[in-house]
Amino acid sequence: MLTAEWTPELTQWLRTLALEAGFDTAGIAPVSDPTSPRSSERLTAERFSSWIAAGRAGEMDYLKRRDDSGILLRSEVRAAIPWARSVIVCAFNYNTTAPLSTDPAPNSTGWIARYAWSGRQIPDINAYNPEHPTQLQPSDYHEDLLHRLRHIETALQQRTRCETRCYVDTGPLVERAAAAQAGIGWIGKNTCVLDQRLGSWLLLGVIITSLPVASDALPQIAADRCGTCTRCIDACPTSALIAPHEMDASLCIAYLTIEKKGTIPEHLREPIGRQVFGCDICQDVCPWNRRAPVNQTMLARPQLINPALDWLAGMDAADFKRWFKGSPLERTRRARLQRNVAIAMGNSGEQGFLPQLRQWAASGDPVLAEAAEWSIHRIAKLSAELSP
Repeated sequence: MLTAEWTPELTQWLRTLALEAGFDTAGIAPVSDPTSPRSSERLTAERFSSWIAAGRAGEMDYLKRRDDSGILLRSEVRAAIPWARSVIVCAFNYNTTAPLSTDPAPNSTGWIARYAWSGRQIPDINAYNPEHPTQLQPSDYHEDLLHRLRHIETALQQRTRCETRCYVDTGPLVERAAAAQAGIGWIGKNTCVLDQRLGSWLLLGVIITSLPVASDALPQIAADRCGTCTRCIDACPTSALIAPHEMDASLCIAYLTIEKKGTIPEHLREPIGRQVFGCDICQDVCPWNRRAPVNQTMLARPQLINPALDWLAGMDAADFKRWFKGSPLERTRRARLQRNVAIAMGNSGEQGFLPQLRQWAASGDPVLAEAAEWSIHRIAKLSAELSP
């Protein structure tokens, strides 16, 4: 007989299957009636709506989409998917043994967010050295996690009679809120999901289902264990963490270097430092991440760890495509990456970058030219400060 709801037995089966699919933990979040005034969905919707209304989403218009009745699609699962009754949340640990962004590194290098380092192994027909039989090619966690979710979805549909939809960062819901409701972890002061065993190096994938959650299968909500610690808030260079558990994404370095089009506000350029794609600072300083295990299957492309700024700057369109097509960095595109590299060069203070910056300043790209001009003046200022 096919199961018609989430029971403790089915939930345990799901967790085992998720581990077999390569995830590190999983849980089930119930989806209650959003019209109930104190339901978790209603509270999430109210917080999300207030966050959007305050302009915290910056230019991320995909977060602001509404249905015909004016409801924000990401604020209420059942506004977009009326049959939704539960959300499977699967978490993948992407921690590696590589350095942190807060560790010392040469001024001539930049920083790419940890989640974007990953590559996949394929045979290299030009590699005849038996000690190096493979090379890493660009990969995107969206595709990898979606493939794992599809495996779970297929097995679930064989065991139950339910409707399902899989999403990785694209679903009509706030994934972190669903993860907290599923008992995956608590939402830390840096707004990341924190598990006391895995830390916050977690990528989330979800499967929305039509299965209700039985009363004896409701998840145990994780306690907030951030305590009085404010290291993430104190370390944020742009003060994007405006309060515990609250971020102004329009100030976040990840947003500025990935999502923000055009020019980056001048007052935020110095705080960006040498970050060229994303930011890990608020996670690097988190005490819980000191205990986070390393995922041995997470293959990091070594060239992307503290990458040389002149190497990134020298990429033409073909080089960019070869290195980043099919990876998260493809999203930022070459022109935006060059803008970020130009700012990082300025913050490095390295005189050796001036020829490249002068070349960009004379280019026909107004955004890149303006960033390069700023960086030329920034290097001059830093040099003057170091002069006796």
